[in-house]
Amino acid sequence: MVLRPLRGSLPRRRTALSAATALGGVAACFMAAPQAQAQFAPTPMHISTGSGHTAPDEPATFQADRVDYNDVEHTITWTGNVQVWQGDHVMRADKIVYDRDTGVVAARGNVASVQSDGSVLYAHYAELTGGMKDGIMLHVNATLAENAKLAANGLRRTGGKVNDLSRTVYTACEICEKDKTRAPFWQFRAFDATQDLEHKKIDFRDAYMDILGIPILYLPFFSMTDPSAKRHSGFLMPGITPHDRYLGSYVTIPYYWVIDDQSDLTAQGLFSTRTGPQISGVYRNRLNFGSLNVQLGVADDTNHSSNYTNGFGENVSGGNSHGMQGYLFANGQFSIDEHWRAGANVRLATSANYMRDYRVQGYGSDTLNSNAYIEGFGTGAYSRLDTQFYQGLNQGVIHNSDLPFALPRYTYSFVGQPDAWGGRISFDTTDFNVYRANGTSDMRGQLAVNWDRAFLSKAGEQFLLTLRLDSMVYRAKKLYQQPNYYTNTGTLVSGQVLPTIALKTNWPFVRTFENGRGTQLVEPIVQGIYAPNTGSGMDDLIPNEDSLAYEFTDSTLFSLNRYQGTDRLDGGLRANVGIHGNWTWDGHEIDLLAGESFQEHIEHDRLPYSGLDHHASDIVAGGRVAPNQYFDFTARMRLNPYTHQFDFGDALFSAGLPHFHVRGGYVWEPVTPYYYYATNYRSYSPPSLYFERVNELSGGFSADYSGWHLSGFTRRSLSRKEFVTLGGDAGFNNDCFGIDFMYFKQYTSIGGEQRNSTYLVTVSLKTLGSFGLK
Repeated sequence: MVLRPLRGSLPRRRTALSAATALGGVAACFMAAPQAQAQFAPTPMHISTGSGHTAPDEPATFQADRVDYNDVEHTITWTGNVQVWQGDHVMRADKIVYDRDTGVVAARGNVASVQSDGSVLYAHYAELTGGMKDGIMLHVNATLAENAKLAANGLRRTGGKVNDLSRTVYTACEICEKDKTRAPFWQFRAFDATQDLEHKKIDFRDAYMDILGIPILYLPFFSMTDPSAKRHSGFLMPGITPHDRYLGSYVTIPYYWVIDDQSDLTAQGLFSTRTGPQISGVYRNRLNFGSLNVQLGVADDTNHSSNYTNGFGENVSGGNSHGMQGYLFANGQFSIDEHWRAGANVRLATSANYMRDYRVQGYGSDTLNSNAYIEGFGTGAYSRLDTQFYQGLNQGVIHNSDLPFALPRYTYSFVGQPDAWGGRISFDTTDFNVYRANGTSDMRGQLAVNWDRAFLSKAGEQFLLTLRLDSMVYRAKKLYQQPNYYTNTGTLVSGQVLPTIALKTNWPFVRTFENGRGTQLVEPIVQGIYAPNTGSGMDDLIPNEDSLAYEFTDSTLFSLNRYQGTDRLDGGLRANVGIHGNWTWDGHEIDLLAGESFQEHIEHDRLPYSGLDHHASDIVAGGRVAPNQYFDFTARMRLNPYTHQFDFGDALFSAGLPHFHVRGGYVWEPVTPYYYYATNYRSYSPPSLYFERVNELSGGFSADYSGWHLSGFTRRSLSRKEFVTLGGDAGFNNDCFGIDFMYFKQYTSIGGEQRNSTYLVTVSLKTLGSFGLK
């Protein structure tokens, strides 16, 4: 910005008008220009933030209550609410003096400079030159992004890119309004500091960290990212763990690399005293048409796992879970056009023991699941082609050779618009090719056509007529192996076609009470279903892939097919009856449903304790009670009318006040269904693991008040008389500081071993990051 000398005769000292006419007077001085603000051509001096956002030839503008020109001293003085701005940079002060000979701008009194990133720099006095790129400031305060604050006795700016500060204090905490001299909750005090505006970082030297004004840590050097930077390359906070069962004492050193505007990489080294080091990394890329995330790790695992005996009484080898080990977790999703997208999820690891040793996320799961897919969306239609791959982690229970590959699977679903008869037709298909190294391999083609038509009688009865046709064709081999265990050893082609007709009626009776504030509903429900008897899947040599699990509860009472898939179908003549009741008033609610199924045909290819072993099924019921906003209770059960025993039951409750909450749950089942297909159940009884009862109780609580929080949870198996998980958390948080003490233990055994308890202490400082001790 150049302050061009005015042409013509001027007195040696000329004072502008009062504040009421200041803008007009200033304009008159500059060639009587009609504008209320003055602009100057920007050569050779211009106001700059050093951020590169202000063009060198962009005009600068000022306004002030008073302006004073001194031709003897070659100065121009603005006083009274002075503001100068150029581009995205703004500066104000009570008084600004510009020396036309030296190019020095001196600002006094309430000096404030708004930076291009939105931060504000305050000072008592500023003396700047070189287009305000160089200079000094005294008694500086800066308000940065994320409510961070930086103060210093003095500041020297160089090239508009570097600020050197002396006697510096930094904090992200709120300052006490009643006593501004009171120390914030935490702060850094440094002998000097350097703020790099170009690279967005702040370096402190000879720094102390104070908590409530008390020094607790000395750091000869400390570097942090400027809060205005959204991302910045550099080392992150290291992690320290004094003791771990498998790693011993270890440290983690992470480094964050900003590759470009859309991608970054976090690399981490893990160094332990008990086993070899690990290098891991996380790569992220946000593309215009999708996203990609890749996480991988490689380690020299020196831990040797020993043999053990699993729950089936078999001796399981520790395997080759030592030496060079690694994992790869990746997922990506990419849009092809407005209707189609493709993606993949990859989760692979060399061994579960390696994941256990190095605390890789996902340890403790039964399997690692991977898939690749392409899917499309249309009006009432959905289509998906994918592949499925599973890796077993608990080799003592789930062997990789037993797990299936879906190569590929195709799913299509379509729901049409209402037709001329008032009904709606839908089509569904799920086709697949399943391969097992040890077990049945089969291909299936399937099509289901469904037509629904709703009716309403004058008496208020609601009817739903359903016509459905299911058809499947299979080609299978090794049916004598798991999970079917048939006697046939050849390759067979089989299939089934099942037409079904169903009529369901609901007759709701509704009344109001409490002067219209409450509603009572009593709703009898009756459903009749007819389909040909399907017999047993074994008799028809039909493989079973998607109907191994079975659950008969109040939620499936009126389902046409109560299996989870379509390899097994409910056939025969049956009637389902139920009664539904609901009471709602003044914020209270009670909702109940109970019913039973009566069937002519008994299907013998179901799991034991299915609830459908007789012509009259188990009685199923479910309900929810919410008397107010502070309590909620939900329960389901299945009662055997012949033995008068419960075949299934679960319950959940939640209760709490604004600062205290408690929750709990319970689940009961007389067997553990998963193990039924683990061995050849057709030749001999299922393993003893199958007959272990599921009898678990869980609970937890949480409390918070004025920044403090406390929580705990537990899950205990009453049948095995041992805990499944146990943990808790306690801590404190305010506007700039957080501390958490967490304890967690999982009792699940993987590979014959389990981890010990985990204790984690985390300290979080706003704008700085989190420090953890595990």
